[in-house]
Amino acid sequence: MQTNQSFRLFIAEKPSLARAIADVLPKPHQKGNGFIRASNGDVVSWCIGHLLEQATPEVYDERFKKWSLNDLPIVPEKWILIPKGNTEKQLNILVDLIKTADQIVHAGDPDREGQLLVDEVLNYCQLTPEKRKTIQRCLISDLNASAVQKSLEQLRSNQDYVPLSTSALARARADWLYGMNMSRVCTLVGQRNGYRGVLSIGRVQTPILGLVVRRDLEIAQFVPKPFYEVFAILQTKNNETFKAKWQPSEACEPYQDEEGRVLVKALAENVCQRIKDKSGIIDKVSNKKKELAPPMPFNLSSLQIEMAKKNGLSAQEVLDICQSLYEKHKLITYPRSDCRFLPEEHLKQINGIKSAIENNCSALQTAIDNADFSLRSKAWNDKKVEAHHAIIPTLRKAKMDSLSNNERTVYQVVATQYLAQFYPAYKYSELQIDVEIQGGKFISKTNQMLDEGWKVLFRNKNTQIDSDADDNNNGLLTKLIKKGESVQCIDTELLSKETQPPRPFTDATLLAALTGIARFVKDPEIKKILRETDGLGTEATRAGIIELLFKRQFLIRQGKSIRSTQIGQNLILSLPDIMSMPDMTAHWELQLDEISKKSFSYQQFMYQLNSSLSNLIDQMKNARLNIHS
Repeated sequence: MQTNQSFRLFIAEKPSLARAIADVLPKPHQKGNGFIRASNGDVVSWCIGHLLEQATPEVYDERFKKWSLNDLPIVPEKWILIPKGNTEKQLNILVDLIKTADQIVHAGDPDREGQLLVDEVLNYCQLTPEKRKTIQRCLISDLNASAVQKSLEQLRSNQDYVPLSTSALARARADWLYGMNMSRVCTLVGQRNGYRGVLSIGRVQTPILGLVVRRDLEIAQFVPKPFYEVFAILQTKNNETFKAKWQPSEACEPYQDEEGRVLVKALAENVCQRIKDKSGIIDKVSNKKKELAPPMPFNLSSLQIEMAKKNGLSAQEVLDICQSLYEKHKLITYPRSDCRFLPEEHLKQINGIKSAIENNCSALQTAIDNADFSLRSKAWNDKKVEAHHAIIPTLRKAKMDSLSNNERTVYQVVATQYLAQFYPAYKYSELQIDVEIQGGKFISKTNQMLDEGWKVLFRNKNTQIDSDADDNNNGLLTKLIKKGESVQCIDTELLSKETQPPRPFTDATLLAALTGIARFVKDPEIKKILRETDGLGTEATRAGIIELLFKRQFLIRQGKSIRSTQIGQNLILSLPDIMSMPDMTAHWELQLDEISKKSFSYQQFMYQLNSSLSNLIDQMKNARLNIHS
């Protein structure tokens, strides 16, 4: 585009966002080739995802075209980004606009990847330091006109987001270095041992495959063991009965497994004989009033987990539905969010969102009528919100006929979770009675609901609270019972059970494992750190990586279960643990997060990564990969 007029250039991540920005700029608009110009001279253009990609090894040196162990590791001294062939035309349009614009506004999506995606185009243009300093940043998480207008009024300096961009850059380069080098070394070693395919290795994908393979092997190798539980049926002085479960003492340890289950039937039978028809003493009575706050609004992972559990949707399906609800229908806010909090400014939108839900989802009318919109859950917290906030409904009122069934379902689930913020806590009483009979300890636990609170919204969805209450109880006693009182053991119950193998992963449980990866990390130091900021991969990438493992035939679906294939299992079993365990990758994710917060440097990250890479390649060159298709 040739123009002598001074203008402000908005660069969006994709055309849908560009149209949303253009819609709030002065009309009439002039539609150009790859841009929209407003009547005040402002120009909106767009990327189409990443317009640039990492150069392949042969761009750095022609000899890398042929795969050779002697050339590994390949580590570029100066990184090269090249235009993607199918979008080069749009890149050239953007480059011309960037060079002639007086003011540039970066309007990439509000996350790590969205920041880098536009920044790399700006870097490609080799702007002067002076021009670079004037670039502004526009964060948009709702494509409705009023929300976009508000974002345009709250521009910040793009310099504020350099750490976020650096973190994304480190992630992109780490993925290239690790994926390319390790795929080459594993493929070459595999071929040396008779495998004829390409073995794809990834910084995140291989540990995810490792989780599934290890779970499958655990199931295959599982040997069930019988175990036994003893219950005393106790009668109070008021002739009310309750059950209490035997708690084995230290003396019983030789007869228990690592989870404390009694494995010897004779021991359990002996306890039954010892206590039957004997009296016991109430050792302790506690009746605690407890509260459970409403569940927080969704981020992408928690929404994917919810939809996998309730509707059997895959992570990728949920992401696609959310993108449609965000971009096409403008009914929800930015979906690729890892945050479950909301900015306090959003409190002003409560009535508008309530009105939109009322219009869009008649099934939630009762939920709206019974909500108390003066209540404030802990969701509203500016300190917990960074580039983006939780996924919530927008102010948009729409005709829902144009939505698919799954889109309507996801919208209703997101709206219900939002409405839960305006319901009181679920209140319950937790009663525990400790009883001593013939020197043995027995405990009875049960819960009684005092106020259903927010749970009324999820009544038909099998929502349960976390509690230690025993399923074998007969409910609360109506008459009070006190410490020191005597009870009579009128009968006993001996339950014979079997240990169960772990269940295969499903979409819901695999995503939960990736967001709570600390449970699967062996290194105690890393485990401790990751409990605070854990996660393997990011909200935006997890679904795609899981789908990639299916595409590469490392994983298959069996009903709702996700299982590893023979090739997937052979690959994991042939690799050093460090490559297929989540420890190293989870630690890198933590460091990438620290780079975005300026508490760790890009140089430190890359130095450690290159050092690990060299060691792994040396290890793999001498390995034997027993993989057969």
